[in-house]
Amino acid sequence: MRVAIVTHVVDRNDGQGRVNHEIVAAALAAGCDVTLVASRVAQVWRDDPRVHWHAVPEARLPTALLRYQAFAIASGWWLARQRHRFDIVHVNGFITWARADVNTAHFVHHGWLASGHYPYRLRDGARAAYQWVYTRLNARLERMAFRRARAVVAVSPRIVAELRATGVSEAGIEVIPNGVDTAEFAPGSVCRARFRLPAGVPLLLFAGDLRTPRKNLDTVLAALARVPEPVALAVAGQAAGSRYPRMAGELGLAQRVYFLGHVADMPALMRSCDALVFPSRYEPMGLVVLEAMASGMAVLTARSTGAAGLVPPGAGVVLDDPDDAVALAAAIRRLTADPGALRRMGMAGRAAMLAQGWDAMGERYLQLYRRLARRAEPAPPQAYLQAHQPDTDMTLKGDTR
Repeated sequence: MRVAIVTHVVDRNDGQGRVNHEIVAAALAAGCDVTLVASRVAQVWRDDPRVHWHAVPEARLPTALLRYQAFAIASGWWLARQRHRFDIVHVNGFITWARADVNTAHFVHHGWLASGHYPYRLRDGARAAYQWVYTRLNARLERMAFRRARAVVAVSPRIVAELRATGVSEAGIEVIPNGVDTAEFAPGSVCRARFRLPAGVPLLLFAGDLRTPRKNLDTVLAALARVPEPVALAVAGQAAGSRYPRMAGELGLAQRVYFLGHVADMPALMRSCDALVFPSRYEPMGLVVLEAMASGMAVLTARSTGAAGLVPPGAGVVLDDPDDAVALAAAIRRLTADPGALRRMGMAGRAAMLAQGWDAMGERYLQLYRRLARRAEPAPPQAYLQAHQPDTDMTLKGDTR
């Protein structure tokens, strides 16, 4: 089977890139011929003679919106001429103007808009206006890309409803949750001194992009302010330019919150913490939740996080409202007061993740590829302009859904 995968990055150290990295490994193990249409590819695949890489250089343009469009046009042009070479073309959201057999929905911009937590407005300054335009344009382009795919993969059960809201038939949706490396993320020795974290105190972990309010560190800090010492919080993520260090100081938490910046060795950090706190306001999946459970950590999250649907009973706390700092504080107090309960939750999460490995995820993608390849008609080369035809209901005016 000849497979083309279209994505910006294929690498272990990238969220979406890690998923595609593992799909490549599974496809090669099954004897598939793999072509990557990407800007960056892990060295292991560049060195592998079985992998063909069509490099799409990263455009030197001023915004992500323009850079992504440049990638979409360049990859679409190439695929329009090469489509007949492949049995399966697998894309990720709106990433190319070419049609696809499989489209994986890692993020649904329409779902983020409709979540009730979308914070950006045109009138709130240049940055907010850019985000407003970026999200709405991507929502419409994704809708087109999802509708044109033969099968759409939801990386968590919660995305199914969001895909249906964009007009995707439920019959065309396949739920394949992301995997987790249960060997890399596993219980082990605690090494807090390495990260300059306090010993002998209950230690929570927050990990995520600190440039966006979507990850919801503000509610975590507000909840921690309601929890008495000595409970502390480690924050993994680039804090430069972030408002959260200042917010922690204003809440009187400067001595209890440790901003670690980018952490290269997340498995070691997770082994050193007691519980993950991740009540993201909108998260289609949330790989960090799976990694925490695989590491033997209890998790505190919210239903707005896709991975919450994979938290088994007894492995953590799932809040109804991600912005409920009072409820989150109560959960933190309850868990940190009972180290035995924390350990039991960690064991329950670890047991559940042993069946959630990358190999299992890769095999499910291969099964989908095989089903589609068996049903496929020989595909003639498509003209580039045909690949650019928008849906008849596409418009750049206000979202009415």
